[in-house]
Amino acid sequence: MQTDADVVRAVLNGQRQAFAVLVKRYERSVRAVAMNVLRDHESVQDTAQEAFIKAYENLPGLRRPHAFGPWLMRITHRCALSRASRQPRETALEPTDAAAVRDADGRLDEEKQNLLAAVLKLPEGERQVVMLRYFCGHSVREVAEMLSRSVGTVTKQLSRAHKRLRNILKEPEK
Repeated sequence: MQTDADVVRAVLNGQRQAFAVLVKRYERSVRAVAMNVLRDHESVQDTAQEAFIKAYENLPGLRRPHAFGPWLMRITHRCALSRASRQPRETALEPTDAAAVRDADGRLDEEKQNLLAAVLKLPEGERQVVMLRYFCGHSVREVAEMLSRSVGTVTKQLSRAHKRLRNILKEPEK
C-alpha cells in the first residue's frame, strides 16, 4: 500500500487521478469530523466535498506530505465551522442520517442506531474522538495527530466517553 506521502507526491507530479486514493482513504474520517460539527447529513456531504477540493487546490503548499491526514482533518474542521456559521444549526440528528456509520445498504440496525444516538449525546471532544477511533477506524495515535492533541489526552477522552456511554445506554428510554 502506498503511503500518503507517496500518493501526494504522485499527485504533485501530475498524476491527478491519484488523489482518488486519498479521497477513498479519508472519506469516512472527513465525514465524521464534519458530522461532529454539523450533525446534518446534507451539510456533511457538502462540507466533505468542499474539504477535498480545498485540499487538492492547496496540496502544493503541504510541507509534510506524510501528514496529509491531520492536515485534511484541520481543513475539514474549518470548512465545517464555516458552514455552521452560515446556516442555522439542526436541532437533532436522525440516527439514520449518519452516513459515516451506515452499512453497505445504507441502513443501521436498531442496536447501531441506539449506539449512535448515545454517541451523539457525548460532549463534543469525546464525541469527536469516538467517531474517529471507532466509526472511522483510526488508531489513537492517528486521532491525536488529526486533532492536534496528545495521545494521553485522546486516551483519557476515550476512557471518559466509554464510561459515559455505559451510563447513557443503561438509562431507560423516556
